[in-house]
Amino acid sequence: MKGFIPVSFLDWPGKVAAVLFLPRCNFRCPFCHNHELCEKPELFPTIPTDWLLKKLEALKGWIDGVCVSGGEPTVSEGLGELVSAIRELGLGVKLDTNGSRPEVLERLASRGLLDHVAVDIKAPLEESSYSKAAGVKVDPQRIVETLTVLKKHGTGITVRMTVVPGLHTEEDVLKAALAVRRFGRLRLQRFDPRNAADPQLRSLEPHSEEEFERLKRRVEDALQNSPETS
Repeated sequence: MKGFIPVSFLDWPGKVAAVLFLPRCNFRCPFCHNHELCEKPELFPTIPTDWLLKKLEALKGWIDGVCVSGGEPTVSEGLGELVSAIRELGLGVKLDTNGSRPEVLERLASRGLLDHVAVDIKAPLEESSYSKAAGVKVDPQRIVETLTVLKKHGTGITVRMTVVPGLHTEEDVLKAALAVRRFGRLRLQRFDPRNAADPQLRSLEPHSEEEFERLKRRVEDALQNSPETS
């Protein structure tokens, strides 16, 4: 572990959670705000697992569970053991992931170790646009497999997408929302230029609140007027 927040009211909607940050990531999204943790984890002190578990034990009664974030948690070899240890404390577990490693999610979800998973999609589920947004070559079918695995095991799912002006068009957002609708409503997030991985994006003007609300309404209208597919 490379980071720890004892109490958060934001990272698991409806619950009070501690947040753990694991290092490294297999994506290189240009708009990532945690890129130092992904690319240079050695810059951050390592938090011993024993210390962490004692801290979580002391927080029982104050928190509902733990959000495991990153970086990309599924690239950490000890993720299964960590999640199991948290569950043994009687705490719930939420995982934040880019969804690119469905085999890891299958192992965890099949054992009932995950209460909720937030899958951050990067673009419409088309290889060229997805790979551009992720900064590496990505097969979007892997993300679909992750969502399918989670749905099969009854794990709670939130599908999120950070919308970056210039990188994503409104049509991109609409296509992404329609592609994942059978797994849940796509939750849109405004791009924050501060500390973006690509220095050129740090001077980019994000959507205004009015523009962003209009985009969300357009997505909702499109979902309501488009037949759902299984």
